[in-house]
Amino acid sequence: MSNLDLPYNPISRFYKERFQTKVYKVSVSVAETCPNREGLKGMQTCNFCDQWGSAAYKENLQKPLSQQIVDIKDILKRKRGAERFLIYFQAYTTTFSRVSRLREQFELALSHPDVLGIVVGTRPDCISHAFLETCNEMASRTFMAVELGVQSFDNAVLEWMRRGHTGEQSLKAIHQIAKNCPDVNLGIHLIFGSPGETDGDAIRTAKMVNDLPLHNVKLHHLHVLKDTPLAELYARGEFKPLEQEEYFRRCCVFLQNLRSDIAVHRLSALASRWDELVAPAWTTYKMETYQQMLNYMRERGAYQGQHVT
Repeated sequence: MSNLDLPYNPISRFYKERFQTKVYKVSVSVAETCPNREGLKGMQTCNFCDQWGSAAYKENLQKPLSQQIVDIKDILKRKRGAERFLIYFQAYTTTFSRVSRLREQFELALSHPDVLGIVVGTRPDCISHAFLETCNEMASRTFMAVELGVQSFDNAVLEWMRRGHTGEQSLKAIHQIAKNCPDVNLGIHLIFGSPGETDGDAIRTAKMVNDLPLHNVKLHHLHVLKDTPLAELYARGEFKPLEQEEYFRRCCVFLQNLRSDIAVHRLSALASRWDELVAPAWTTYKMETYQQMLNYMRERGAYQGQHVT
């Protein structure tokens, strides 16, 4: 299937245009914690986050960075024939550490000749002046991307998720990065499926995103992992995850109202540790869910940017 045949603008299309080749993300873990886990300002662990802090490869948490890069590249080369890579600093909150140490890790990652750039995942309330300076300097000589875990702009939702930051802080972080680091590729993560959320909320979020200096978004559905606060709510019947078609509809109306030039990383969440998934069961089937989402949009003649005027 060609990217041109898709009803949305996939991030792979941007990467292909930027690098003139297919690139793969190598997800590494260097951060040891985040503000919530440290209990700063009375914060608690996000209700959906497991003990691994979103690490794609939890076994890598104890490995040196260079070994993580080599090991995961080898897996991607063997399974997918990958040749070029972006190093994705993913788990916990990467910028919740000394920026000098972070810079050293960026340099180490870039020392691998087949690495074309850096991607950093972090929280909106962990953007320091030193981090902005580092991002700006890195972007002057390599591809540099920042992904902010916004999740929602609704303060009531953020409080329920126990995120420990506000929608206003997310907006401030987005504008700070865009202003101080104009060459940084900037994206946000959004989660659909919190209690009381409506299609109208998704539409309003898309319109907010359209007015922000963003290059991409990553979409997730709220899913339940073992040993999380959300799992406790689910067990007590206080949280019900979206059914698959409900999520497809929510995602579809969001995309219809999202500018077509904004790239989309993914259309749904992926539980990288299947043994920890509690619900919904359809989260397990990555490619099947993806194809069904595409079919849902095609059957309705829906596409990204359809309702943007």
